[in-house]
Amino acid sequence: MKTFFVTVIFLTCLCVESQNKIKLWEHNPPTDNKIVVNDKNVSEYQDNIPELEIFLPDKSKATGMAVIVCPGGGYSGLAYEHEGIMVAKWLNNEGIAAFILEYRMPNKHKTVPLEDTWQAIRLVRENAAKYSINPSSIGICGFSAGGHLASTASTHFATSGTSTRPDFSILFYPVITMGTFTHQGSRDNLLGENPTIEDIYIYSNEKQINTNTPPTILLLSDDDKVVVPENSLKYYEALKMNGIPAALYIFPKGGHGWGFHETYEYHKPMVELLSGWLKSINGQ
Repeated sequence: MKTFFVTVIFLTCLCVESQNKIKLWEHNPPTDNKIVVNDKNVSEYQDNIPELEIFLPDKSKATGMAVIVCPGGGYSGLAYEHEGIMVAKWLNNEGIAAFILEYRMPNKHKTVPLEDTWQAIRLVRENAAKYSINPSSIGICGFSAGGHLASTASTHFATSGTSTRPDFSILFYPVITMGTFTHQGSRDNLLGENPTIEDIYIYSNEKQINTNTPPTILLLSDDDKVVVPENSLKYYEALKMNGIPAALYIFPKGGHGWGFHETYEYHKPMVELLSGWLKSINGQ
């Protein structure tokens, strides 16, 4: 009886966990990234299966907002804990639904991450009622290379059918450009070592901003040597040239990749600034 009881608990836990994740694609994704995962010990969020992990806030504090979170990792992996789970839990505390996107790595197949992101936005928007979300208040958040993906989704989107346009963007120390000041590893993994001039232009997101780009907040460190601040500065400048509401916060130090670690020296003012910005765009 004891063994049966333990087994029931274990199976119940598995069921609860499975209900918190949904696969992005019912069948095969549009583009194959040609990655074959043979190692059964690979982490579940780097198994080349694109999914959304769902974190919903307590109904008593839900604001109706939602954020799709894109962890960074240089387009070669996902910094899932401090740029994913920690973020989702903080958003829930703010009354915001969070969906961590386990996007596939491009492996030089440039459209793969964006296809996954578009599909994630569609799924969240189409199921807004199920998750008690306002379908016109779905944002995207990205860190580093995930910030490039989030800014790509914010500048390359379809409005026919279910819109894939985010309603707002949160960018942490993002890779923005594929030209001068790019992060070379992210560019190589996305576009290959010898990208065309056209691809460099298309995926340099500071060049793709127009009047339909969503309101954006950018947060980064002045001493970031991995993804230099010029990335965010170019994006912010282009946002302002197109009349897009934007906020830019550059902290004196911290380097790159601090995510939502509470040990980051400027974590408290950072989350206070972000919380205030989210309330302002939600009309609170």
